[in-house]
Amino acid sequence: MGYCIRGTKKLLDRIKPSLLSQNCHQPTILGSWYATVLLWKPQVALLVNEKTLLPVLMPLAPAKDLAMRFPVHLADVLAAHGVPQQFIAHELAQMNEVRYAKTSNRSVVGIMNQFTFLAEVYREHLEAKDLLALSLRLSETPCSPLYKGAVSPDRELRRLVSIFHPRTAANDESIDGQR
Repeated sequence: MGYCIRGTKKLLDRIKPSLLSQNCHQPTILGSWYATVLLWKPQVALLVNEKTLLPVLMPLAPAKDLAMRFPVHLADVLAAHGVPQQFIAHELAQMNEVRYAKTSNRSVVGIMNQFTFLAEVYREHLEAKDLLALSLRLSETPCSPLYKGAVSPDRELRRLVSIFHPRTAANDESIDGQR
């Protein structure tokens, strides 16, 4: 069991994984995560989910421990989106091991670049410094790969959760409605 982080060269150079996987099959519902480094002070890691384009910002340091620390930050972001605890627990239970790979989906890399730019704008001009708040704000961004469906990562997350936990989602306004 485990999950996959598909990192940019900038991120992989900092983490220095001992092995890069060629095949990143994982049992998590959300699937692979794409990751890069934002050269802020202190440096920040931006992880974007391949299926939903959900962004998660977290401190980079210590870079070697990124994969071990990521599930906690993911749980915070999912909880802030109103995702049922059962879904969060299932996802985290599958994240006991990580495989690193190079980025392979240019569309997700493009979205990561867009989020990097927007995060910079929100951080500087709106004086939003809290990484969780920035993650939530970015998740409301319309993304072209999602235009035929949910349009934004927060809505795509709600859609995905409702597929795997339809009873919970149907009874929970935080999933069906606004946060």
